[in-house]
Amino acid sequence: MSQKPADIESGSAPGLTIRITAGSGWGRTTMAAFDSALRSAGVADHNLVRLSSVIPPGAQVSRCEPDQQLRGEFGDILYCVYAAAYATERGDDAWAGVGWSRVMDGSDRGLFVEHTGHSEEEVNSMIQMSLADMNAGRERSFVFEDQLLSSAHCSAQPACAVVVATYRTLGWYDQ
Repeated sequence: MSQKPADIESGSAPGLTIRITAGSGWGRTTMAAFDSALRSAGVADHNLVRLSSVIPPGAQVSRCEPDQQLRGEFGDILYCVYAAAYATERGDDAWAGVGWSRVMDGSDRGLFVEHTGHSEEEVNSMIQMSLADMNAGRERSFVFEDQLLSSAHCSAQPACAVVVATYRTLGWYDQ
C-alpha cells in the first residue's frame, strides 16, 4: 500500500484502515505462547515493527476477525501497535488491551494506548487513565472511541494474550 507524495505532504493517510484483532495462545515457553497468540490474532509469520501510538489523519480503525487481518509474504515487515501480556504461573491470568481516542474535528487523527495486566479491571483502568492524561496534554479535544481486550489463563503452560493494531505490511525488497 503506497501513498502518493501529495498524501504524504498533506499529512493525511487516505485509504489507511488500521485493523485490530485479539488473540491468545499457550506454549512450553513464553516465546512459543507469544507465537501461538499471534497466530490466533491472524498476524503470525511477519516481522513486527512496533509503532508509537499515533493514529494518522484520515485513517480508519476497524475491529476485524483474524482471517481479515493484513496479509503479506512470510517474513514481511508488519507495522503495528500491540500489547502482549504473559501468565507463567499456574492459575495466573494475562490481560492485554489497546484503547483509542479521536480528535473531534473530523480529521480522524487519534491516539492508541496499549496496556497489560493481570485483570480486566486493571487493564481497563490503565487504558482510561492513559488516554485521559494524554488527551489533557494536547490542544485539541479528544474523546474515547473504543478498546479491545484479550485474556489468557495459565493452567499448565505459559499463556499469552495479545491485541494487535496493524497499519501496513512491507516486503523486504519493496521500495
